[in-house]
Amino acid sequence: MSDQEHNQADLKKTGYDESNIRALEGVEGIRTRPAMYIGDTTLRGLHHLVYEVVDNSIDECVNKYASVINVKINADGSVTCSDDGRGIPVGAMPDMNNRPALEVVLTEIHAGGKFDREGGYKTGTGGLHGVGITAVNALSEWLEAEVRREGHVWTINFAQGAVKTSLQKLGKTSKSGTKITFKPDGTIFPDTKFIYDTLTKRLQELAFLNAGVKIRITDERSGQSDEFHYEEGLVEFVRHLNRTENTLYEEIIHIEGEQEGVQVDIAVQHNDGSLENVRCFANNIFNIEGGTHFSGFRGALTRTINAYGKKANLFKDFTPSGDDFREGLTAVITVRVPDPQFEGQTKTKLGNSEVEGIVQTVVNEKLTKFFEENPGVAKKISLKGLLAAEAREAAKKAREMVRRKGALTTGGLPEKLRDCRSRELEITELYLVEGDSAGGSADTGRDSNIQAILPLRGKILNVEKAQLVKILDNAEISNIFKAVGVPPGAALEDVTKRRYGKIILMTDADVDGSHIRTLLLTFFFRHMRELVNNGCVYVAQPPLYRVTQGKKVRYVQTQEEMMNELVELALGDSNLQHEDGTIFENEMLEKLVNLVSDLEEPLGTLDRRGIDLKFLALNFATEEGLLPQFRIFLGKEQFWFETPEAMSRFLKEEEAKRGEELQIADENGEHEPAQDSKEGEEEEEFEKAGALQVTDLHEIRNINELLKQLRGYGIKLKDFYSPGNRNGEPIFPFQINSGNSVVRLSSLRQLLPSLRDIGEKGLKLTRFKGLGEMNSEELWDTSMDPENRVLLQVGMQDAAAADEIFRVLMGDVVEPRREFIEKHALDVKNLDV
Repeated sequence: MSDQEHNQADLKKTGYDESNIRALEGVEGIRTRPAMYIGDTTLRGLHHLVYEVVDNSIDECVNKYASVINVKINADGSVTCSDDGRGIPVGAMPDMNNRPALEVVLTEIHAGGKFDREGGYKTGTGGLHGVGITAVNALSEWLEAEVRREGHVWTINFAQGAVKTSLQKLGKTSKSGTKITFKPDGTIFPDTKFIYDTLTKRLQELAFLNAGVKIRITDERSGQSDEFHYEEGLVEFVRHLNRTENTLYEEIIHIEGEQEGVQVDIAVQHNDGSLENVRCFANNIFNIEGGTHFSGFRGALTRTINAYGKKANLFKDFTPSGDDFREGLTAVITVRVPDPQFEGQTKTKLGNSEVEGIVQTVVNEKLTKFFEENPGVAKKISLKGLLAAEAREAAKKAREMVRRKGALTTGGLPEKLRDCRSRELEITELYLVEGDSAGGSADTGRDSNIQAILPLRGKILNVEKAQLVKILDNAEISNIFKAVGVPPGAALEDVTKRRYGKIILMTDADVDGSHIRTLLLTFFFRHMRELVNNGCVYVAQPPLYRVTQGKKVRYVQTQEEMMNELVELALGDSNLQHEDGTIFENEMLEKLVNLVSDLEEPLGTLDRRGIDLKFLALNFATEEGLLPQFRIFLGKEQFWFETPEAMSRFLKEEEAKRGEELQIADENGEHEPAQDSKEGEEEEEFEKAGALQVTDLHEIRNINELLKQLRGYGIKLKDFYSPGNRNGEPIFPFQINSGNSVVRLSSLRQLLPSLRDIGEKGLKLTRFKGLGEMNSEELWDTSMDPENRVLLQVGMQDAAAADEIFRVLMGDVVEPRREFIEKHALDVKNLDV
């Protein structure tokens, strides 16, 4: 055998040859490697889907084709994003096998108007990659696109990125725009529930960044809604960021300019604090790590203020540094770049080298002019920098003295610290525990080899409001510095010298405990941020419930787990009996309960839509006992259809009767005036017939799938609504037999609540509020044993949001805090009073 034959034989043995190579195309590649396109599949990636769709609408606004964007979280957990732009083109594309442009845009990577500089977009958002909307489609369980353009309404439907219902012309309209509705795929995302506040924050940000654009968001699940519209753009953004601060001067400095196709827009205002708060954006994307626009701005700011200070003879003894001029600085820096270069698809840092020089030139020119016209403001900024420089020098000397003496970091450990024996950084833990009593329990129950305890007396100082000198003088905070072994303003090299691998906050679950935890997090965020950046800080998650059953005691972490356990307990000694004598028990009952449990959410969605299940079932159910998925309103008349084909046939018949296309209703359900409408018979006939509204109720798809599975158990649709009365008495088709007790049910929607009530009998449920309620053994078992405990790692995934919430809730200015409390008061659960 030749050497070549030997090599080929060896390769075959390894099991790696041409048969192992796969070429993934389009949506298949996105579904296989979603993190490459949206960053990750956590909640951050989930919300990124919405941002990708909204970015397309923002592009229409930036290029002056649209002015209003609507975002709606639907009752079924899907999201609808719509705009009043031109509408995505729908015509056939000869070079794409005559597929409609709308289909190509939603299924092909790097397809869209962002690549045509003539008729598409000159500048846009999101980096002009043309990947986002395709990724959203690929990662969605289903997606519907509705386009209004050229006098018609067009629709197309997808499932997991593949066309399900091809492009259809639905009716006529006088408006234009695009509406995308999608539901994230639960097989891709572990959690598919959108958070209203997370979306609201980003949409408000976009409204600030795009002056004049109106953005509305509504949540059908809770009834919440907000509208954002800022004519002054970045000026109002800075005013918003500084609402928690005492500003140094009234006017907000606004800098605008354009060079080489790069648009620069910056707003600046100082406050009397010491923290820098600068937000950087490129093409509307938040660059958390800054980039060339940030470095250009900082260089120009330092140079311009220095030049003014020297000219005005303010810096006699020494010249402040750039850091000094940025103390108390609040600024928003935005650039629009035709061909932006970002670090990765998540775009955390702008890399275009030419942008730095452009930003420097624009800021130098405009800021110098502003200083000449406003010498009072220029002097205040310069003197603040001078004071910051003097304070920096004093603080530096104080820190050096502290470091030399080791007063806060080495030796002289706090008296209350119960230290551990081990000095190995990787395995040691420091618990910061609320109160002496809990500290005592923790001390007794801990593993003294690797776990140290530092009890805290009451609430520590709110460092958001205090000066550094006062912070260093505070006994409790001084103890934390000493115990952790990291100095104030810890740098990266200090983190590696800390005395413990993990710092764990363990406080009560009541209001005071939450307040103490917030104060501690504020402290770490402001003075030991590198510990948070490096994942060293954790929050202990004690269980919510202690369950006592006879002499047995166990612990349950969450409300959801507790509800599931109660059902499981009830099933052990129960059966379900139908009025015809059929009995469900053991494994069959367990499977039935699981299916009924899966039905809870989609039936609840139907309720939230205001659709009565009994009315729908009695009037529109199919012969197989399933629900119709598509609802049509023609004026006030209602029609329901099981399939899109049946609906399409009906619409064609209606159009044939009228001899014209049906008029599509607008978003409010009212008809749009016909483009060529005239007073007379045609208008009267139109008013009589009414406008067309089509709704696809996606939750009904899930309901029908579960109903098909329930058929095998003899369960039908009618078993999920009350049958009413018989001879004046209510009818109970089902009953639960549990021991000697009988619970009668009018429908299977009562099954789970009734089983939970049964499961709770004989149990003693204790909902923990304080760590002091646990003895040392319980504390170890539930919160300190590495094998059983639950720890929440504190991260910096959204440092900007964290910074703002700390300013609002922990700062001096009362009004923003009052507004926050008023807005979120109704969202509070498990209120401790």
